[in-house]
Amino acid sequence: MKMTTMKAGPSFYRDTWADIDMDAVEENVAALRSHLPEKTGIMAVVKADGYGHGAVHTAKAALRAGADQLAVAMLDEALELRQAGMTAPILVMGYSRPEDAAAAAAYDITLTAYAEAWLDALALDGIVDVHVKLDSGMNRLGLKQVGEIRSFGRKAAAHDSVRVTGAFTHFAASDEKDLSFTREQLEQFTFQRKTLEETTGTLDSIHAANSAAAMRVDEAALNTVRFGISMYGLNPSAEIQSDLPFPLKRAFTLKSRVTHCKHLQRGETVSYGRSYKAERDMWTATVPIGYADGWIRAHQDGDVLINGRRARIIGRICMDQMMIEVEEPVETGEEVVLIGRQGGEEITMDEVAGRVDTISYEVPCIISSRVPRVILINGEQVEVRSRFTF
Repeated sequence: MKMTTMKAGPSFYRDTWADIDMDAVEENVAALRSHLPEKTGIMAVVKADGYGHGAVHTAKAALRAGADQLAVAMLDEALELRQAGMTAPILVMGYSRPEDAAAAAAYDITLTAYAEAWLDALALDGIVDVHVKLDSGMNRLGLKQVGEIRSFGRKAAAHDSVRVTGAFTHFAASDEKDLSFTREQLEQFTFQRKTLEETTGTLDSIHAANSAAAMRVDEAALNTVRFGISMYGLNPSAEIQSDLPFPLKRAFTLKSRVTHCKHLQRGETVSYGRSYKAERDMWTATVPIGYADGWIRAHQDGDVLINGRRARIIGRICMDQMMIEVEEPVETGEEVVLIGRQGGEEITMDEVAGRVDTISYEVPCIISSRVPRVILINGEQVEVRSRFTF
């Protein structure tokens, strides 16, 4: 079989993609930096591939703008950052197996610890840094009772392969209007942390505030805050948008292009199950995105933007394609915006999340790796991140 050499051209061959604006990430981090006390550091959270935006580039953007640490959910994500040349401190906030601590130590990655059994199972040549997770009310991971905190602290302080360098907790309701439980948690964490320091000595890194608390609860800043969802320009929750001290700039825009346009007569049906029936003569356009891309079927009846106007998604969304109602014939290749701005109209992440009864965090995370991420810096494309490499 004769092989044909591919000519230089686009780095992906399907007209669906996400633009990721790294300037927006920098602006959001810089805004938080200006809002916080000078002594408070910023830990940029880039777990889940930077909330679907690309971990390496968002980490670099955050560090350029004033962040001084990074956080991920699992060791694999931390190693990806190290292999990309990141030298900033990295914390793994989730569980890591004790047998994997040697890899963390080798790459100067800080792990989270919260169980004596984990310390007992630890065996490595060298020292691994750990932050102790304290449970102040989330009831997920972490030490909670005074006795277990003291016992863990004594064992960790005496362990030849452990260096306790920090402590943290996680707020359960800081993205709600009522901050009373958040302040209760902060008081509980302060007590727990002081209890821990009775055995470990003074810790270098103390952090409790996530994006919502970092922007709204001044006393929760401590010496480090974790900046996650709002680093990407997204609201922690729609109900607190008016409470934010500075505007956020969205980094994620989801786009596609029309692949076909056709005229329907009254009574014709659209897509699987014939769930949509034309009530009049009309025009439809086909767009190459579907549930395999993370654009799930629940988006049916939602809006997209085309020619600066809203257009409704009609019929069931397919694995790779969907159909929209258009007011007039449109050309193949016409741009369609699913999340973002076009002309004077905008479809926000909050609107898209509300349509499918979820939160803004989930939407960019579930847009699959089939959708290339076009990385933009200073408005210019610097890289295309895709699962397909040509």
